[in-house]
Amino acid sequence: MTVLITGGTGYIASHTAVILLQQNIDIVLLDNLLNSKAIVLDKIELITGKRPTFVEADIRDEDSLDKVFAQYNINSVIHFAGLKAVGESVENPLSYYDNNVVGSLRLLSAMDKANVNNLIFSSSATVYGDPERLPLDESCALRTTNPYGANKLQVEQMMSDLCNSNDKWSMVALRYFNPVGAHESGLIGEDPNGIPNNLLPYVTQVASGLREKLSVFGDDYDTVDGSGVRDYIHVVDLAEGHVKALGLFDSVNSSNEGIGFEAINLGTGNGYSVLEMVKSFEEINGIEIPYQICPRRAGDIDSCYADASKAFTTIGWKAERGLDEMMRDAWNWQSKNPQGYEE
Repeated sequence: MTVLITGGTGYIASHTAVILLQQNIDIVLLDNLLNSKAIVLDKIELITGKRPTFVEADIRDEDSLDKVFAQYNINSVIHFAGLKAVGESVENPLSYYDNNVVGSLRLLSAMDKANVNNLIFSSSATVYGDPERLPLDESCALRTTNPYGANKLQVEQMMSDLCNSNDKWSMVALRYFNPVGAHESGLIGEDPNGIPNNLLPYVTQVASGLREKLSVFGDDYDTVDGSGVRDYIHVVDLAEGHVKALGLFDSVNSSNEGIGFEAINLGTGNGYSVLEMVKSFEEINGIEIPYQICPRRAGDIDSCYADASKAFTTIGWKAERGLDEMMRDAWNWQSKNPQGYEE
C-alpha cells in the first residue's frame, strides 16, 4: 500500500507521515511549499530513519497530479493541502476558493482518472459554524460563518456527491477541532509564516521573546471568562486519527464496492478558553505570558467542542494526550527551534 499525502510537509501532515513510516507504510508527500519547508523531510528522516518520497507540486496542476498517480502505486490519498486561516479567508475569499475548492476538485478528478477511490479529507469543525448545540456531533446542522469553513463544506459535498454517483468510492471527512502541540522529539512542529493565526504558536513565540505580547481577540463572549472556548487536540492524536481512518479502506481493497461517505469528528470533548490556555501554559512551563484584549475577529464564535464518540465506535480512536502534554510539547518545539525551521 502507498498513501499519497497532499500538503505533505505541513504541520499535521508531517506528523501523520511519521506515524505511517513507523508502521512501514509507503508514502508519497506532495506539497508546493507555500506554507511549509522542504527541511521537514530531513526532520521526518531523523525521527523515523526513513526518507519519504517527495514531489514538489501544486494540487491545482493537473499534469503533475496525473504524473504522480502514473508513477507511484497509490492506493489511498490523505488530503491536507490548502490554505487554513479563518481571518485571512474573510479578507481574501477568492484565493481560498481557488486553493481549497478548485485544488480539491482537480485532485478528485485525477483520482477518478487513476481509479484511486480511497480518500481521507482534512475537514474542520468550522463546517458547523455557530453551533446548533454543544457538544457538536456529526448530525449537527452545517452552517459555516466564514469562507474557510465554506470551502471545507463544499469539498465534503463534492465527496458525498461522488460517492452517491458511484459505489466504488470510499471517502472520509475528518472534522477536527484545534490542533496544538508538536512531536515529542521537538524535531517537527507548527511553524507558521509571519504572524501566527492560531493561539498556541503565538503563545510560544511570546514565551521565546519573538513577540511582545499575546492578542486575545474578544473578552465579551458568553463563556467562563469572556474569551473564546475551543476544543484543543494534540497534533499526534490527530495524526493517529488519520492513520486509524485508513483502516476503513481495508475491507474494500479486495472488492469494487466502497464504503461511501463518512464524516467523523476528531476532538477531545473538552473546551478551554483562551485565557485558560494561557494560564495552563504558564503553569506547565513556568513562563509568564503578557497579553492584551483586542476586538473580536470576523467569523469567530463563542464556543466549539466535540462529541467524538463516533470516532471511537467507527475507527477505534480517541484522544490520549491531555493539556499538560500539549503545552509541554508545544514549548519543547519552540524552545528548540526559536526561529522555526529557518534554523
